Amino acid sequence: AVLAIASLLVPPARGAACPSPCRCHALGAARGLHVDCSSGGLRAVPALPPGTRSLDLRNNSLRWVPAGVLDSPPSLLSLDVAGNPWHCDCRILYLRLRLQDLSLPALASATCASPAPLSMKPLAELTGNELGPCKTLLPIKCLQFFWRDLILIAGAVITLLLAAWALKFSKKLVCQLKLSQRGGRGWLLRRLTPKNH
Repeated sequence: AVLAIASLLVPPARGAACPSPCRCHALGAARGLHVDCSSGGLRAVPALPPGTRSLDLRNNSLRWVPAGVLDSPPSLLSLDVAGNPWHCDCRILYLRLRLQDLSLPALASATCASPAPLSMKPLAELTGNELGPCKTLLPIKCLQFFWRDLILIAGAVITLLLAAWALKFSKKLVCQLKLSQRGGRGWLLRRLTPKNH
């Protein structure tokens, strides 16, 4: 009885989180949501409700998708983006990789609208040469990790060099102390030994 009541309560809660131009349908008990945003005139991907398993973005005005937008919710398993005027430059690589993970047929059906040389070319067939130099592909976080790691490595090298120098210096110091102690004993022995004339 408790499960039946819970199943009646869950769909309205999910429906309330559905973005306004879209229609959300429960896929069954604990299977998540299908979010249908097709033909909604969207220029950006809306915030998806938790538990979204499939997303239909067909026939909108989407030109590109910011990196990371389709990573949340993590439950997303199906995506369709055909019929959008995709602008195929470096920014399209995130969408292409996401479609590669989720749906190869959807990747094959999505085509470029611009720039002119790539018009009507499927995203699946894009090559690096066609996209031009994509220097900004590396996310800022990765660059921050790179510099952090470089600083840590430099710090470790400097620490090792200082430790080696300190060890070498301490060996010299120990040798000098031993020599001075021996020299001191010799002087003491000479002082204590009586002179025979």
